[in-house]
Amino acid sequence: MDAVTVSPKFQVVIPERVRREQRIHPGDKLAVIVKHGVLHLVPILPLEKTKGIHRRIGLKDLRDQHDRF
Repeated sequence: MDAVTVSPKFQVVIPERVRREQRIHPGDKLAVIVKHGVLHLVPILPLEKTKGIHRRIGLKDLRDQHDRF
């Protein structure tokens, strides 16, 4: 577990190990979500990075998945 300190300007520094593992770079956007009292930072992917993310899923795959339920 890494601990961070909130600055007087309410800023925190994401530890280097976490930035490296999560591939977070300067200028990246993060969504701040509070769920059940826990603060989550979730990367917001730019549209160009999401291109083709579901390319392998076809209509037949969706039908098969739907039929399983």
